[in-house]
Amino acid sequence: MTDPVDHPQHYTSHPSGIEVIQITEHMNFCLGNAIKYILRADHKGKPIEDLRKARWYIDRELARRTGETQ
Repeated sequence: MTDPVDHPQHYTSHPSGIEVIQITEHMNFCLGNAIKYILRADHKGKPIEDLRKARWYIDRELARRTGETQ
């Protein structure tokens, strides 16, 4: 059974059974969001959009680490 608030299907669909939050809560905001979008990309109906969002967060994290502005 899925719960759209506490356990959304697109967050619990990984074959391992691990919820995205169990991984991302150990990362900073940008990296956690990138992983979130990557892991759920094939489960919400807009995989290209989600992968672009992941890339946006990765680019932002790279800019932060290198001191470049976005």
